[in-house]
Amino acid sequence: MDLQLRAGASGHVTAGIVALEGRSAMLISADSPRRRGALAPADSETIVAGLQTALAKRLPVVLMLSSSGADANYGVAALHGWGEAARVLVRCSGVVPILAGVTGQAISGIALLIGLSDIVVMSEDAYAFVSGPVPVREMTGVAIGPDELGGASIHASASGTASAVTPAGEVLDVLTEMLGYLPSHCDELPPLIETSDPRDRPTPEAGDLLPSQPTGAYDVRDIIAELIDDGCFVELRAAWAPNLVTGFASMGGYAVGVLANQPMSIAGTLDIAASQKGARFVNFCDAFGLPLITLVDTPGFYPGKDLEWRGMIRHGAQLAFAYARATVPRVAVVLRKSYGGAYIVMDSKTMGNDVYLAWPSAELAVMGASQAAQILRRGADEGEVAEYVSDYEDTYLNPYVAAERGYVDNVIDPAVTRRELIDTLDMLATKRERLRHRRHDNSPL
Repeated sequence: MDLQLRAGASGHVTAGIVALEGRSAMLISADSPRRRGALAPADSETIVAGLQTALAKRLPVVLMLSSSGADANYGVAALHGWGEAARVLVRCSGVVPILAGVTGQAISGIALLIGLSDIVVMSEDAYAFVSGPVPVREMTGVAIGPDELGGASIHASASGTASAVTPAGEVLDVLTEMLGYLPSHCDELPPLIETSDPRDRPTPEAGDLLPSQPTGAYDVRDIIAELIDDGCFVELRAAWAPNLVTGFASMGGYAVGVLANQPMSIAGTLDIAASQKGARFVNFCDAFGLPLITLVDTPGFYPGKDLEWRGMIRHGAQLAFAYARATVPRVAVVLRKSYGGAYIVMDSKTMGNDVYLAWPSAELAVMGASQAAQILRRGADEGEVAEYVSDYEDTYLNPYVAAERGYVDNVIDPAVTRRELIDTLDMLATKRERLRHRRHDNSPL
């Protein structure tokens, strides 16, 4: 370490300032193999000291964690220490980036610390849970192992806790790569990323990736790769809510956050997990000044009794809330479908979007033609329904009606999309919004 602040009395925790690819960061490591990494009150004091220093010096926080939680030998004193650590970590939230790496076990209080982190990378053999296999068996009668209960693959695909999973020994490298897209603190601009990719590089291949059939599937990550610098995309939570793609990239050297509907998964519709994933990512990018690039192709919210009962209204509102309060530069491109409520929440002009672009293939409407016919031509014969569908498609399923009304700023050729996005980022580089003072808002959770 370039500067070590202190080490816990048990030797389980160290904290100090290090250089990660030339970037100063506060590295807090709790990964001792002794006593399964059980942490004493002195260890939590080390974590608190490291976090307080990071906050004072405005340094990113990198947590490297492998611990069985509070040491039971110290009783409630150990729990008190973890409460202090959690409180200071919350104070860091939105001020400095918080990146956590899990290299082994993360149990109880340690698990809650990764839940408070912005980005979590787990090694393939890591696991994390608040209540372990023994309490689960005693309370529910279900016998389950640690990997099945909270293994890295579970947190990558089912819980959404893990932003990425990597082979053992590569966790810190992946965290360092992600840190390269982020500023050190909220009052600093994101770093400029070196690239030799021409700013005006044509992107006709991006448009060619759209299927000829309007219901055909394609991988939106291929379009992202065509538009961004050098095709380098760092995806977050790839296995969780795969119907929405989120990640870091650069465009013309600008570090950006990218969100895109994924037609390869449930046709790109939005469900509860996708709304949560998108809202969390938008909030994070907004906190640290990353412009948001949104690629839209969604037929709406996924319908279903189960989703409605589980709170689709509340969770869908999370995404709308996140976009509506975001003050960073925001550019959206409608690639194909943008229907109904999903049109609104995917960074529409209504949500305060700065520049809203569309390809000629874009369809902006309340719903698709067949759905509209089922409602508005119910009981009509097949010929009348077919005529209505044809008229609806000609009249509404194009971007030009929306453009005439000011809901779309420009209809662009897919071949110039990269240039248009970078020119727009240039224009918005000096965007600043004066926020009215208030303690905090009340986001739907």
